[in-house]
Amino acid sequence: MPASPSRRPAALIGGACLALLAGCGSSSGSGSDSQTPAASSAIPVVASTNVYGDIVRQIGGAKVDVTSIIADPDQDPHSYEANTQNQLALSKAKVVVENGGGYDDFVDRMLKSGHSSATVINAVKVSGKTAPKGGELNEHVWYDFPTVARIADRIAAALGKAHPSGAAAFAKNAAAFKAKLQPLEAKEAQIKKAHRGEAVAITEPVPLYMIEASGLKNATPAEFSEAIEEGDDVSARTLQTTLALFSGEKVEALVYNEQTSGPQTEKAEAAAKAAGIPVVPVTETLPKGKDYLGWMTANVDALASALAK
Repeated sequence: MPASPSRRPAALIGGACLALLAGCGSSSGSGSDSQTPAASSAIPVVASTNVYGDIVRQIGGAKVDVTSIIADPDQDPHSYEANTQNQLALSKAKVVVENGGGYDDFVDRMLKSGHSSATVINAVKVSGKTAPKGGELNEHVWYDFPTVARIADRIAAALGKAHPSGAAAFAKNAAAFKAKLQPLEAKEAQIKKAHRGEAVAITEPVPLYMIEASGLKNATPAEFSEAIEEGDDVSARTLQTTLALFSGEKVEALVYNEQTSGPQTEKAEAAAKAAGIPVVPVTETLPKGKDYLGWMTANVDALASALAK
């Protein structure tokens, strides 16, 4: 679901800094995660989050120089404030990987203002996913492994366009990356076989594609998870209904986005623990020391372990 305007990243770029972009580009506090300076022949790539940045590195290897704009695992990506350092990186990029779906609109705004000629990969567009009838799009497509496989192919193609002599290597690396996604889909299939139709609760839609692929039912009131994602208050009635899922032992687990915790999600977590219901923490960006595959393996394994208890 697209974040509300109050939580969407805002491109805060001063006019004076835009006029002196190169000078402003060295400003600190960007939240970016840039790879160790690479050879001048490396392809400059910008990813809106370190999730996509890591996938680019796995496919591009030493032939890419990646900047991930949102990289702090303790930060809520919805509230990220883009800056001139991000604008400078985007102005130099040959390839840009964004999530789309309202998640990181600041990237498109910066690309447009900078008249960029970069190849842009929009993950939501690659996924082909649309909002359900009467509902809203769940834009967290990096939790959908078939989509990630398609994104890997798009990244390989874009890198090959920018660096034709490396095209075969990029395609080979993408194939190897996709092969490593298959065990994750197999783990989801195992959960589905053992727990099909079982109910779980969430604090936000972040892990829903993984939950659905695992054959599980999301029992959370939409009013609760949508309000949390939008940064709005949850009504007393909706909160009571949500907490009753735990006190009444109507769900088998709570899948909790720990990057956007607050008083109401903490009440849900406390209620789950009080009822002996396992809590599975997830995040929107890569935790420190993890790559995409290791991160998602840990997420799927944690879900399977919680349901087995």
